[in-house]
Amino acid sequence: MPVITVSQVNRYISSKLKGDRLLQGIMVKGEISNFVCHYKSGHCYFTLKDKESGLKAVMFASAASRLKFQPEDGMEVIAAGSISVFERDGAYQLYVNDIIPEGAGKESVALEQLKKKLAKEGIFAEEHKRRIPEMPRKIGVVTSLSGAAVRDVINVLTRRYPLCEVYAVDALVQGENAPQSVCRGILKAENAGCDIVIVGRGGGSSEDLSAFNTEAVARAVYGCKVPVISAVGHEVDYTVADLAADMRAPTPSAAAELAAPDISVISAKTDDMRRRCEKGFSAILERKAALLSSVASRLAAQSPENQLNVMSEKLEGIGKRLDSAVNGCLERNEARLAGAAVKLDGLSPLKILGRGYSLVYKNNSLVRTAGDISQGDTVRLKFGKGEAEAKIIGKSE
Repeated sequence: MPVITVSQVNRYISSKLKGDRLLQGIMVKGEISNFVCHYKSGHCYFTLKDKESGLKAVMFASAASRLKFQPEDGMEVIAAGSISVFERDGAYQLYVNDIIPEGAGKESVALEQLKKKLAKEGIFAEEHKRRIPEMPRKIGVVTSLSGAAVRDVINVLTRRYPLCEVYAVDALVQGENAPQSVCRGILKAENAGCDIVIVGRGGGSSEDLSAFNTEAVARAVYGCKVPVISAVGHEVDYTVADLAADMRAPTPSAAAELAAPDISVISAKTDDMRRRCEKGFSAILERKAALLSSVASRLAAQSPENQLNVMSEKLEGIGKRLDSAVNGCLERNEARLAGAAVKLDGLSPLKILGRGYSLVYKNNSLVRTAGDISQGDTVRLKFGKGEAEAKIIGKSE
């Protein structure tokens, strides 16, 4: 019996396995365990097991890069590939070309894994949602310009809010190149100075909407510097673009209504605000006018001119009172003088003379007694009317 090497044995067994058609192109069902993916090479190593045994498996980077989901421990899968021997270790294993999740489609599993990944990074977090501007000046629309979605958006915006500019960016919304096209469209709308970006398309099947369930589109929506409204035309499930957007609308038309206000409502609010402003300004003006009038009155009261007028009025009053007092005093004195004059008149010698009496003067001196004259003296007689001279021819004591 010839002696052979270990390498020869392993190589022989490998050739036998490769030549066995039953072990080539097979599909093996089992649970993944001990899954390891080397970040440098990209090769994936794991074990497929059932209740009784396990099977080593390897998936090279070229095949692993085509997977749309991330294999995990405990996942039930169907692995497609061929059995061969790793000659260096003498271990046979399953060389996997593809992995299909058991009980769920690859797309569904990949989508759920992507949602968990992005949610963990905070891309779906509510605190990152931005407020939609109330009165945007420029609204970007990233969608296919040959579809009905862009016409619906333009019609709604033209009717509701003709003040804004619509900046439409043509993008593929389905197919293999759609994600990159949508990402470029978002960046273009952002660079064009749009205040809001509407991203979406009309309705379609899950396959038609797959572009909006990609990581690239989700990150482009999240990374946009202006608020994004996702408007993928479906009602049942949310795409990752919906979850990453600042606001989600079920249809492009609904997105247009969310992006722009109704100009009739704005007009009504403006009219109401104008009326309230006019009323408020009128009330303010009335209060200020009253205050100004009060200040003007106080200022006028304290002005030198007004003070001069007040003092003039006071002086005039004093003058009038003084005149009245003087006149009263004069009148009283005149009355007293008149009374005295009456009394004096009653005591006047002339009055006595008028009643028949006369005065005798000697050398201009009033003769009061007979002893004041002598016989032969010449005297002057004064009567009530007129005078006369007389010679004393005799006297009697």
